[in-house]
Amino acid sequence: MRIIHFLLIFLPLAILAEILHWPPLVIFAASALAVIPLAGLLGEATEVLAEKVGPRLGGLLNATFGNAAELIITIIAIRAGNLDLVKASLIGSVIGNILLVLGASILLGGLRHGVQKFDRANAGIDATMLILAVIAISVPSIFNAAIEPDTLRVEELSLTTAAVMLVIYALAIVYQMRLKTTNNGIGVQPTHTGPHWKPSVALAVLGASVVGIAIMSEFLVGSIEPVTEALGMSEFFVGIIVIPLIGNVAEHLVAVQVAMKNHMELSLSIANGSSLQIALFVAPVLVFLSLLLGNPLTLEFNNFELIALVAASVIAAFISVDGRSNWLEGAMLLAVYLILALAFFFLPGVL
Repeated sequence: MRIIHFLLIFLPLAILAEILHWPPLVIFAASALAVIPLAGLLGEATEVLAEKVGPRLGGLLNATFGNAAELIITIIAIRAGNLDLVKASLIGSVIGNILLVLGASILLGGLRHGVQKFDRANAGIDATMLILAVIAISVPSIFNAAIEPDTLRVEELSLTTAAVMLVIYALAIVYQMRLKTTNNGIGVQPTHTGPHWKPSVALAVLGASVVGIAIMSEFLVGSIEPVTEALGMSEFFVGIIVIPLIGNVAEHLVAVQVAMKNHMELSLSIANGSSLQIALFVAPVLVFLSLLLGNPLTLEFNNFELIALVAASVIAAFISVDGRSNWLEGAMLLAVYLILALAFFFLPGVL
C-alpha cells in the first residue's frame, strides 16, 4: 500500500495541468493517477477511525466511506449530466470486484498456497446478497421498457427500489453486528492493519482526501470526452472499465495481498463486500442524491450491462459455494473479465 503514496506527486501536476490548460489527455492521466493514492489514504483514515470508535460504529463508518472515491467521482459526473457514464461505472465496479479482483486474488493465492479454504456460510450469505443485488438492479431496467413513456413512473420505480435496497443493506449490517462478525464483507472491516494515527490526524487525512478526490474527479470527468475522442475509445468503455479501476486500486491491492498471505476468506470478503456496497448502498444513494443535483438518475441499465452483471454474479457464486478455491478458478474469473472488457472496447456508441 505504501508504494502508491508516491503517486501523490500527480496531485499538484494535475492542478498545474488544469490551470495551464495542458492537453486533456495529460489532465485525465494525472488526475486519474492522483485519485489512486488519495483513495488509499481515505481508506486508511477510515480504518483508523473505525478501530477507535468500536465495532458497531466502525462498521457503519466503513459502510459509509468504503467506496467514497467511487461515490465522489459519480456525484461529479451526475452534476455534469453524464448519467450514462455513472451507470456504466456502477456496473463496472461490481463486475470488476467479483471478476478482476477476486480472480487475481484466487489466482495468485492459489499459485502460492494451492487450494485455499474459506467459510462457506459467510460466502453463501455474500453470494445470496449479490444475487439479490442483481435482481434489484435488473427489475427496474426490464420493467421500464413497459412504462417508458411515463417518465414520472420510471423515476418512481427507481426511487422505491432504491429505498428497498438501502433497507436490506442496513439489515445486512445489523445482522452481522449481532453475530459479532467482522470479516464477511458487508460494511465491516477486518482487524486494523493500517497506520497508527491519532484520531485527529485520521480526521484531517480523511477530510483532505475527500477534498482532493473531489477536485481530481472534477478534472477527470471534464476531460473524458476529448480524451475518448483522441484515443478512439467510447465513453462507455471508460465508464465501465477505466473509472472503476481508478477509484478502487488501493482496495484491490489489499484483497490480492491478503490472499497471497493465505487469508482467502478476508480477500473474498473485501471483493464481495465492495461489490455489495456499490450495488446496495452507492447506487441507491446516488438515485436520491441525483434529485438534489437536478439530474434524476434512474436504475435503468442497458442490456450489455445487465448481461455482464448476471454473468459475473453467477460464476462468482458457483466458485464460492464449496468453500474452497484454486488458481484455475481465479484464471476463469479473469478470463470472463477480459472477454467482457474486450467486448466493451469493441462496442462503440452505447452511451
